Parts: sequence; C-alpha cells; structure tokens
Amino acid sequence: MKKTVALLGSTGSIGRQTLEVIEANKNSFEVFALAAHNEIKILKEQIIKFKPEVAVVSDEKAAKKLSLDLHGFKHTKILSGENSLNEIVANPKVDIAFIAVSGTAGLLPTLAAIKTGKIIALANKETLVVAGHIVMEQAKKFKVPIIPVDSEHSAVFQCLQGKNKLHIKKIILTASGGPFRNYSIEELKRVTPEMALDHPNWSMGKKITVDSATLMNKGLELIEARWLFDIPYNQLEVVIHPQSIIHSMVELIDNSVFSLMSIPDMKIPIQYALTWPERMPISNSEEIDFTKLKTLTFESPNHKLFPCLKLARRAGEEGGLMPVVLNAANEVAVALFLEEKIGFLDIPYLVEKVLDSFDNNSPNPELEEILETDRLIRKKTLQIAEKLF
Repeated sequence: MKKTVALLGSTGSIGRQTLEVIEANKNSFEVFALAAHNEIKILKEQIIKFKPEVAVVSDEKAAKKLSLDLHGFKHTKILSGENSLNEIVANPKVDIAFIAVSGTAGLLPTLAAIKTGKIIALANKETLVVAGHIVMEQAKKFKVPIIPVDSEHSAVFQCLQGKNKLHIKKIILTASGGPFRNYSIEELKRVTPEMALDHPNWSMGKKITVDSATLMNKGLELIEARWLFDIPYNQLEVVIHPQSIIHSMVELIDNSVFSLMSIPDMKIPIQYALTWPERMPISNSEEIDFTKLKTLTFESPNHKLFPCLKLARRAGEEGGLMPVVLNAANEVAVALFLEEKIGFLDIPYLVEKVLDSFDNNSPNPELEEILETDRLIRKKTLQIAEKLF
C-alpha cells in the first residue's frame, strides 16, 4: 500500500530532491500535499506534475496568484496562511509529514503532525534547536518516530540501530569545513556572498550554505543531536572531514566506532527517511568506488577562525532560550551578509554580541515564550547591527 506524504517546503533544495525520490518510487509513495512560502512558479510545476489534493502557500498574495494561474485545474485545492500547514500535516490521509521548510516555520506543523501520530521526516534543524525539549517530549508522549533527514543525523540514527544507549561513548558529527577551511583571517575578511554560496560538496539552499561556511550549521546540528539522541554535550564532538564520505560516527565504550559512508547525495538520507524502517534500491545515485578513494582525512575545527561552532555549543550548554537567541540572531546576520550589509566575519561577531546582551533566560521555556523571544531577538539583532556597522 502506498504511503501518502505531506511535503512542507517543496520548492526548496531538499523539497525538490524529495519529489525526485518520490517520483522514482511511484508505487510506494504519493503526494497528498505540497507547501511553499511564495515560490509559486516552481510550486505550480510541481502541482501539475504530482496532482496533490492540497497545496499551501503561506504568503496570501502569492496564493491568490497561484489560484488564478491554476484556474480550471481541478485536482488541487489551494490554501493559504500558516495555519493551513498545521491542517495538512494533521489530515488523516497523511502517513508521513516531511518537514523541509526552513527556519522556525517548521515548529508548529511538526507539533501538529506529532499530535496526530504521523511519521515525522525532519529536515528542519531549527525545530529542535529552539524547542527540542518540547518536540521530543511530545514525540515520546504520542509514540511518534522522528526520522532525521540531515545527512549527519541520519547517519547517527542508522548507526544507533540495535545499540544499547549505555554503550555509547560519544557521537562524532563530521563537517566538510566549508569552502574557506584553509583561509587566513585576512582572506576571510574579503569573502563575498557569491564565494560563500559555492559549497565544494553539497548542493543546498542559500542560508544553510552560508551556515556551512561559518560552521554555524554544524553548531546547530550539535544542538539538534543533543535532543534527537538524548545525549549530553560532553559526549558530542565535531571533526572536519573535507571529503564528506563519512557522514558521522558513533564510538562505543569499548572504543569500536560505527560510521555511515556514502557519496555526498541528499537523496540517500531523504529516501531512508521515507522508507524507514525498510530500505529500497536507489536510482540516480552513485555508489562508492573504494578503489578511487585515495584518502579520507580528519582534522579539528579551527575555533579561532570559525567561532560559530563554539557560540552554538555555548548556547546549547546554557540551554533554555539561548538556542532561540542564537538561531534568530544568526538568521538575521546571514540575511544581512547576503544583502552585503555586513562582512563574513561580522556574522559570528554580531551573533556573539546578541548572545551577550540577552539576560532574560528561562530554563524550560513554553512554546509561546520561544516564539516571542524569536520575534524580539530578530528585531534586537537588527538594532544592534545598525549601531555596530
């Protein structure tokens, strides 16, 4: 029997690749709903191709335009507004809620999907970064599996299958190091958005590509791993692995290490999240040719040149609302960098200033407090940036 999928963030990089996987496995999956923010040109093509029952455009103006563009297309009902995202994932026809929207927009739909017992394929790190304690508590309460789509967390998730939690010594997340791994501080000062958006190994959206270059992406993944795998920060490590062949590792108390290897291709963890707990053959993806793999190298992160990793660990260890502050400040800082209003090295500088200025932490924040802090910090980050730059 086919599994039905509600795909949130269908026009982004992960969303488009997810539809490729679904198309290659038409006998196993069908699309019930697609959702995007305002990228209606791509969404229109997807709707015509996959004929979902429902499509959601969170931007109301864009939704009206799409409705006009698809006038006479009877297969799909167009909805708008952010509450519609919660409605489509909660629909009884949906088996898998695939959360690939970026930012905190993924939080409420994830919770709505958990409460209605869906399998969660989670490709949105912010949801766990800002509200990991709430999300994991709800998932436990409703006995809902959360299958990570990030290549690193998917690797850890798979390495942990059948393992006793008491046997875990540490989880090691790998990072490519980004395109500026070997740059000097002087070279980093001259990095432009165009340079930052050219990642050596992965094809991703703009925000996550910049985060990979600053190593903030790995910092957010540390916080995500803490919640997903219920493991303290002193058992979480990051190593730089430029080839991106080993996607992460789990070291056990007897010093044996389990790793997951594949060529860097997001379709592999995407397909695993859809087929879990089963596996299926994958099309349009290369296998590793070990005879051509000359070297696999590893090194420690350079915290002096890339302070975002330490900032993220600090926010995670302080806990409460600090990861919310970190995430909101970083999103604003990256947007300012992409608009060429601040430099590459100003991203961690601005984020640190915002973290230092926050003196209203709460150890176990409620959902409303998280969303309100997120809103206030975005505003505050812009104000601090205006004074600094």
